[in-house]
Amino acid sequence: MNDLTSRDDIPSPCYVLEEARLLENLALMQRVQDQSGARIILALKGFSMWSAFDIIKPYLHGATASSVWEAKLASEMGKEVHAYSPAYKPDDIDQLNKLVNHLSFNSLGQWERYRDAMPDVSLGLRINPEHQEAETPLYDPAAPGSRLGVRASELNNVDLTGIDGFHCHNLCECDSFATARTLEAIEARFSQWLPSLKWLNLGGGHLMTRADYDVDHLISTLKAFKDRYPHLDVILEPGSAVAWQTGPLIAEVVDIVKNEGDIAILDISATAHMPDVLEMPYRPAITHAGMPGDKAHNYRLGGNSCLAGDVIDTYSFDAPLNIGDRIQFEDMMHYTMVKTSFFNGVEHPSIGILRKNGEFELVRQFTYEDFKGRLS
Repeated sequence: MNDLTSRDDIPSPCYVLEEARLLENLALMQRVQDQSGARIILALKGFSMWSAFDIIKPYLHGATASSVWEAKLASEMGKEVHAYSPAYKPDDIDQLNKLVNHLSFNSLGQWERYRDAMPDVSLGLRINPEHQEAETPLYDPAAPGSRLGVRASELNNVDLTGIDGFHCHNLCECDSFATARTLEAIEARFSQWLPSLKWLNLGGGHLMTRADYDVDHLISTLKAFKDRYPHLDVILEPGSAVAWQTGPLIAEVVDIVKNEGDIAILDISATAHMPDVLEMPYRPAITHAGMPGDKAHNYRLGGNSCLAGDVIDTYSFDAPLNIGDRIQFEDMMHYTMVKTSFFNGVEHPSIGILRKNGEFELVRQFTYEDFKGRLS
């Protein structure tokens, strides 16, 4: 990860997309598509930075949406639009009918209710393979009692005429072997319906751009599946993998207080600007920082909100931190940006793109009017 903390042209706080890194990820995905025969689309729930659509369009086949608003945004890419939501209201269907090419229902009841309302849309069902791969319960769609997807036992003796495809999503930042096991689970439970379908959407969670990911195994796995079911259009919709390691969040030290050690208060908030730190939870990497005790100076890093638990973690640094110093949180483009809020009115990070020629483009700065407009 490039160290951008000394760049005077980048404000703080700011999310910075590194164009060159995004292009590397997209090139890898193009290879997967070319060699496996599968198609990849962008999951907006993981990365909705529409100012990067022009970078993404030449590589991916479109985007997938989890709501009407996301579908509207996906349509601005000018390519295929897919949609899935746990439930749709009649007005959602009316709007999506004009926006999407593929739509997956979460239940048989939803499909039966709206099946005749979308004659020009390729309709599918989300299935639950009852096969768990996600390590964090919060992100496990196949956990017992899940509200997401139809189990094979619910499809017995059901006439699925009009269903073109199945949508399965049970992965979360998983490897290619989890994909292989998921396909085995799908075949074990749903093989009787696969010959009559046109497509199979394997959802997201395929972290193919992670350094240790076995891309060749993913390709061979998808190819072998397509050899068994050559009539199926196999679709993947990763969110994290597209923007994985493509840019940081730049923050600044605003104050330093002492209470059982040094605490640096930053101009960002964990709860407002990187909520997975608290929800998942996880420890984000910081450029040139280490674990407590690895380096000479330890600091607990806290956010600038009134939430007592708005604390990121303790890190160590080679030199003492001073007010005005910058800190770079790595890998903040996927999922982090889409979950931000204006909690407490803490300054929302700007958004920018570091172009591959080294120039920085400030895409968006947020104002009081943005904060005010969210509340009424």
